[in-house]
Amino acid sequence: MPIKRQRNTVCVFCAEGVNEISFRDTDVLRRFTSSQNKILPRKKTGSCAKHQRKIAREIKRAREMGLLGYRGQ
Repeated sequence: MPIKRQRNTVCVFCAEGVNEISFRDTDVLRRFTSSQNKILPRKKTGSCAKHQRKIAREIKRAREMGLLGYRGQ
C-alpha cells in the first residue's frame, strides 16, 4: 500500500501579499489551468478559498476577452 504524503501547501498569493489578480496576466492564470484549459481545483493549486474564487473569475474573464482558450487543442 503506497504511503500518502501530505503536501504543505501555502497560497502563493497570500505568501507574496498580492491583492489584485488581473485577467490580462495570462502567464499567471495559465499556471492554474490544466492542459485542457480547465480550472484546477484548490487541492492541486494550493491556493486559499478567497484567491481561488478570484483566480476562477479572472480566468473566465480572460476567456471571454479571447486571451485564454476554452478548450485544449
